[in-house]
Amino acid sequence: MSLVPPIQHIDVIDLDQLNRCLVAWGHKMGPWTRPAFGGPWFHGMFHHGELVALTAAGTLIRERCAGLTRDDAVELGRVCAVRPDLCRPMLRLWREMVFPDLCRSRGWRWAVSYQDEALHSGNLYRFDGWLLLGRSSSGSDQRRGGKGQSKSIWGWCLDRNEMAARKTAFAMPRREAA
Repeated sequence: MSLVPPIQHIDVIDLDQLNRCLVAWGHKMGPWTRPAFGGPWFHGMFHHGELVALTAAGTLIRERCAGLTRDDAVELGRVCAVRPDLCRPMLRLWREMVFPDLCRSRGWRWAVSYQDEALHSGNLYRFDGWLLLGRSSSGSDQRRGGKGQSKSIWGWCLDRNEMAARKTAFAMPRREAA
């Protein structure tokens, strides 16, 4: 038994905590309003008992995403923090601590996350080792109205061999020197 409370920890949070922070911290997609068909799974990173970063994951909305099905993958739909530099450690801790437990309980192998290319560079996922699995474009953007945005689809797999094979299979062919 420790006499000192933890400096940092990750724990489950509820929808109210999640949405309160998404709004207060100015997440560009706003509160989580998805229907709860399979999940969702909300986790927060705490520092001295204060919630400072969070993730929200849920079942894939579409039946297929980048060749993966709802049986293959979970979607990481939100990563947000009280300050931007805490998103990277939250993503890494989610990937290393939370995601494997979700996989064991649900049978998934992959996590996917969409990034609106007009709002995000993708560096959060790229620098964490995720693979760019593809791109998509939504028909209309209900959040802002009007035309939808181009999105990058990032993926992470627990099986390093499967990730390497996927990376090789979708690598751009090299141009031959003239």
